[in-house]
Amino acid sequence: MRPDGPAMAAPVESLRKRRCGDVGSGSPPAPAREPAGYPTCLRVGTFWLTRIVLLRALAFVYFVAFLVAFHQNKQLIGDQGLLPSRLYLKSVQQYFKGRIAWDALSSAPTILWFLDWSHMDTNLDLLALAGLGISSFVLIAGCANMALMAALWVLYISLVNVGQVWYAFGWESQLLETGFLGIFLCPLWTLSRLPRYTPTSWVVVWGFRWLIFRIMLGAGLIKIRGDQCWWDLTCMDYHYETQPVPNPAAYYLHRTPWWVHRTETLGNHVIELLVPFFLLLGRRMCILHGILQVIFQVILIISGNLSFLNWLTIVPSLACFDDAALGFLFSSRPGGLRDRVLQLQEREAQGAWPVRTHGYAVRQVVHLALVTLIGYLSIPVILNLLSSQQVMNVSFNPLRIVNTYGAFGSITKERTEVILQGTASPNASASDVVWEDYEFRCKPGDPRRRPCLISPYHYRLDWLMWFAAFQTYEQHEWIIHLAGKLMANDAQALSLLFHNPFTGRAPPRWVRAELYRYKFSLPGGRHAAEGEWWVRRRIGPYFPPLSLQGLRGYFEAREWPHPEPTTPHAHTH
Repeated sequence: MRPDGPAMAAPVESLRKRRCGDVGSGSPPAPAREPAGYPTCLRVGTFWLTRIVLLRALAFVYFVAFLVAFHQNKQLIGDQGLLPSRLYLKSVQQYFKGRIAWDALSSAPTILWFLDWSHMDTNLDLLALAGLGISSFVLIAGCANMALMAALWVLYISLVNVGQVWYAFGWESQLLETGFLGIFLCPLWTLSRLPRYTPTSWVVVWGFRWLIFRIMLGAGLIKIRGDQCWWDLTCMDYHYETQPVPNPAAYYLHRTPWWVHRTETLGNHVIELLVPFFLLLGRRMCILHGILQVIFQVILIISGNLSFLNWLTIVPSLACFDDAALGFLFSSRPGGLRDRVLQLQEREAQGAWPVRTHGYAVRQVVHLALVTLIGYLSIPVILNLLSSQQVMNVSFNPLRIVNTYGAFGSITKERTEVILQGTASPNASASDVVWEDYEFRCKPGDPRRRPCLISPYHYRLDWLMWFAAFQTYEQHEWIIHLAGKLMANDAQALSLLFHNPFTGRAPPRWVRAELYRYKFSLPGGRHAAEGEWWVRRRIGPYFPPLSLQGLRGYFEAREWPHPEPTTPHAHTH
């Protein structure tokens, strides 16, 4: 890989007069080593250090995603999960007439097809632990090869494709697309942070840039097409209070003056609709794009619990920075990574690059195939971006290699929450019945409970409870399954919650769900003075009181095992 520009024609002496901070202006500096005591500058246009930063950032997000999977998959899609993956695979198999053939595999690509379904908890744990191990190695070592990155991708797509609604978030596809590009960042087998014979390909660099371009432009377009409040700049009046899982900062940001919210909304439009085109305007503007996008994502991380979405969106933004831009992150000591990259740049500029081998030719063919594949799969994505009927977070291929993205195409103006309650009373309709609330890990419940701060971690059940409040329980059958498990004091289900009011007691005889409207309390107001972060008002029932015996037929019809009452684990509060 050779950077463009007349570096070899520039007089060495005149170039020595440049300062390190000027490497981005005009032609790249000369590759010759500087005299002792003179700052050593990296040349522009190479991505050796960029690859290390990209791999570590991607490995960090993979690590978080697999950690979430390890902690929650058994409860959500395991043998006794709310939506067992075994039943899902069985339904796919039955749809294709009972065969595990190409149609079934392409409909739900996962290596779980080839494992023993009678031990699905073990299978899910093995996939998650393997992902944790590989991502930990890449994160610590700062290097990988195609085999390791492909393994991470296969492991995660195997979970996503059996995860059903629990993995139906846009960032799952975004991680798979980002991870797919990450495969081609690396040499085939070599494990080295600076694999001398495998410089970072421009094809992959632009693949990441094309990804961040689509992520941001798609998010911007879906907003102005989806909700009038993005046009009149009022969306941020509601967002902090009604976002899926608010954090403590959102409580205070919600009460900032109206002109701050207008400025935020206008700034959002600039970042998502204008700044992506900076990628096409040369190195300096590309770096400015990267800086603005990273800052924007950090602001979003501070202001909300959007899982690992914003952390993941930073990853392709890093491809905006070359070695000269990222050199400050690395030690300049002799023999360090920065010094070794400088030596590689010098050898290349002096024509001392190794003879192109058969492996080089193979990589060129692979990169050409990658360009062709991304180009072909981008056609429906581009048409979607141009369409007035744009959809967001959709995959047009089962491998999720090139996808559409977007977020908050419409903003909820009022916050509603489903609150699950249980009672030990034998008569759920008695006038003196006492209902006790279950508390989830992070979603609003008890008005006195402070909003949590968990990003980049992700409580999948909490997010689905937010979606459930928009619709009816008939559209979210898993919530009835959850209610049945609560009436059995099921330890796995209770591990997803923060507080079980029946800890150490007999399980409830009845469970119901109530719908409440929530609003942030006013800082310094009466409710806040009483320790309340939220003010809530009951709207009405979400589903009526249910008994475990009454759900037996419901469970049998869906092949869910009927839970038997047990004593809850002590770790639930």
